[in-house]
Order: sequence, then structure tokens, then C-alpha cells
Amino acid sequence: MGESTEPTGGTGLGRRSVALSRVAQGVYEVTNERGGSIRLGNGRTADFTPVELLLAAIAGCSAVDVDIVTSRRAEPTAFAATSTGVKATDPENGNHMTDLEVTFTVRFPAGADGDRAREMLPRAVAMSHDRLCTVSRTVQLGTPVEMKVE
Repeated sequence: MGESTEPTGGTGLGRRSVALSRVAQGVYEVTNERGGSIRLGNGRTADFTPVELLLAAIAGCSAVDVDIVTSRRAEPTAFAATSTGVKATDPENGNHMTDLEVTFTVRFPAGADGDRAREMLPRAVAMSHDRLCTVSRTVQLGTPVEMKVE
């Protein structure tokens, strides 16, 4: 599978892009290629902070993976994930997150289909962690980030 540099805006391989613009001091709007947007802030408002968005991205990416795999067997009666971490700082690494963890709470109906989904749940979570979730895999691999000024 070759990598494409064409923007896909979907779930396939290829370049992704979001555009951030300042709304006010400490308030920003981020827009994706499909026109969706989300507001983020510096923690002084109810808007998500960038760190909270990172936690949401990790949980959300894994949730999509787990939902796709398990719901093929049975529709969940409850599906939630909590993403946590500790913001830390030190002279060598600066600000960073440690102790990242995603906890799934998923329930399925009684019966053979629900049993198959329950049996698949731990494997689906492991598959997401080990190879499917682009967000957590990128964090775990420690991909460099280049910053530029135009």
C-alpha cells in the first residue's frame, strides 16, 4: 500500500489537514476539509483545550475501531470510553502527557450475538491499541512534529 499525498478527508490513507483561526484571545476555531468545525480554548471557558482534544482523539479513534468490530456481532446497549492522562513538565522534555489510558465500558444484550460481541471486545481493544488507532499509534510511536512560520 503506497501512501497518497492527496487529501482524503475520510478514513483512508492520505494527507489530512485542518485549519485553525483565532476567534478571540485564547479562543480558536478549527475547521476540517469537509467543513466541520470545533471551537477550542485555553481552559478559561467551557471550550475543549488542545490537551482535552488529544484525549478525545485517542478515545474517539479507538472507540470507532472497537465499535466497528464489536457491533458486527451485536448492537451495544451501552458504549462509553473515558480517556485520562497526567499533564507533566520537566527540564528535559518540557510539557507533555504521561499515564495515558482509555477505559471502555461496553455492554451487549443477552444472547448468542451479545456473547460473541462480549468475547470479541478485549480483542477489539487490543487490535485498536496495537495497530488500528492512528491517533494512539502516532502518540506511541513518537512521530516528530515540524513547526514552521510562513
